[in-house]
Amino acid sequence: SMQWLMLIEKEHVFLWFVSDSLILRLEPNRLQFFEYESLIFHCEGSHDSTGLKIVHRSKGELLKCNTTVTSKRSSCTIPNIFPEDSGQYWCESGDRNRSDIIHINVTADPVILESPISVVEGETVTLRCRRKTTSTNLSADFYKDGRLIRRSSTGNMRIPSVSKHDEGFYKCISGGRESAKSLMAVQGETHHRASSDLPLIIFRNVLPVVMMALLLVLLGWFHCGKL
Repeated sequence: SMQWLMLIEKEHVFLWFVSDSLILRLEPNRLQFFEYESLIFHCEGSHDSTGLKIVHRSKGELLKCNTTVTSKRSSCTIPNIFPEDSGQYWCESGDRNRSDIIHINVTADPVILESPISVVEGETVTLRCRRKTTSTNLSADFYKDGRLIRRSSTGNMRIPSVSKHDEGFYKCISGGRESAKSLMAVQGETHHRASSDLPLIIFRNVLPVVMMALLLVLLGWFHCGKL
């Protein structure tokens, strides 16, 4: 849905529109899962969370999940996920406003790559190669876009101050077993800051115009009263 804001300064008309931007978050925050794990979808960003729903590209709306709704978000919990639950997900509102798509992979294989859904330029990111049968550190090789980039004796790969250059498809191999590939998307720092500061930017630019319009109205009333 769109919210329109119209301001008038003398003969000029200013129009702004702000979209209800929906965001789909996962808990835990990663793209790969072992079968039988629990997964929670959180849909946020709408003024009316009661009309939000989680959608799978091929299965449609998720109905068989434990749904909780608050004033700020709608959550859908799947206690046990299976390989057939893999695929593309998004959340949408009653007016068909959609979030970005998230592609998850659920596997019966013994190795997954733990990577965040998206990161912002400048952040420090740690990728983890995880085996289903052990919680201890394990040696692993990490690949980006099919090319070996790191050998690790701990199963972790740390990327300090991530940049757009680090964006790509990652996987890991440990003990001869290979994880699926997952895309690590890197969001530009400028875009991230601009999005988060949008209300402040609008406020700073709108307030002077509003004050000027009110002043003109008051002056008009005062002038008419003098006549």
